[in-house]
Amino acid sequence: MQQAAPAKEEFDFAAMAADLNSLLRLKTTVIGMKMFASVEDMTAIPKIRRPSAVHTTDQIVSMASRLGWTVGITADDLVGAQCRAVIGLAQQDEKWLAGEAYVGVWHGTTEDARKRQEALDVVAFGQYQALAVSPLSSGRLNPPDICLVYATPGQMIILINGLQYTGYRKFEWGVVGETACADSWGRALKTGEPSLSLPCFAERRYGGVPDEEMSMALSPAHLAKAIAGMKQLAKNGLRYPIAPYGIQADVRAGMGASYAKK
Repeated sequence: MQQAAPAKEEFDFAAMAADLNSLLRLKTTVIGMKMFASVEDMTAIPKIRRPSAVHTTDQIVSMASRLGWTVGITADDLVGAQCRAVIGLAQQDEKWLAGEAYVGVWHGTTEDARKRQEALDVVAFGQYQALAVSPLSSGRLNPPDICLVYATPGQMIILINGLQYTGYRKFEWGVVGETACADSWGRALKTGEPSLSLPCFAERRYGGVPDEEMSMALSPAHLAKAIAGMKQLAKNGLRYPIAPYGIQADVRAGMGASYAKK
């Protein structure tokens, strides 16, 4: 007897965004990102905007996270092979892997440039023709492939604690340096795993990411798990903002509030 296909998991994205803002007091809009096999599928998204100039992917992402826009792009809208290749819209060929443009800029030798290129997590070329970003609460990318959360380190550790509340695992993330989008949306789109990054020079210069923010890319299912975990942590008194206790105070009263019943 043929088994029925598992039911598709559905999420209330407006409620998820509201929960995140309540739990973490985020100042930057949580967004979704979705890859499309055809340009026609991307342009069919309601109220989607198309660029009228050439941009970096960082700028496109920030049009959603900073301005609240829904934006769709193809390879032709992006400035070069680096942005295109991370999201699978350009070949990761020998010329790209050599990274010659970065020698004497970000790296001292051709060997260093190649090592960085080889270290990047990227979406395989040939699967997709377009990408769209949109505020998560809009529900226009239903569902997005991944969600992007920009947060301060204090907010981010609470988010990670939420992910670890049940089904604990140790997270290990890398830092490629420049092209850090490969650490966040590149890795998450490629692997489906929660992916933390320190936004790089380009993300901050062109994408307007402020100094104090980090970024986390994760699937809707992982985000829902993190929210459920953070709600339980909040009930336990472990919530954001994390109020400083005082470096000279007797710590027993503070610790007692969390661990007195243990």
